[in-house]
Amino acid sequence: VPSLQAAGKNSSSNLLGLTEAELKEWFVRGDGPGGQATNKTNNCVVLKHVPSGIVVKCHQTRSVEQNRKIAREILQEKVDLFYKGEDSDVFKEKKALEKKKQEKKRKAKENLERKKQFKEMQQLNKK
Repeated sequence: VPSLQAAGKNSSSNLLGLTEAELKEWFVRGDGPGGQATNKTNNCVVLKHVPSGIVVKCHQTRSVEQNRKIAREILQEKVDLFYKGEDSDVFKEKKALEKKKQEKKRKAKENLERKKQFKEMQQLNKK
């Protein structure tokens, strides 16, 4: 049984591999905007990892093949996170992004405060 590898930004070999035997796949109608293109085509992929019970639904593109690929990448990350928990690369990456975002917010707040103080100083100097 062939093993699937994620073909995205997280294509590291540290993610747990998935086998086709562990997966169940359905094609359903997608939801959201799109009108007839969405309402008449079954290009939304629902993928279930049977051992863990994790289900992923992907309707990002019109192409069934691309949706299948994307769904497998997402599922692989979720399964890795499910089994490894905090040891997962996905978890570590999310934590690092969160920390970076908080740092950016902090710096923006400091800059705003500096600008405010600068304006106040200018107002005092004018008087």
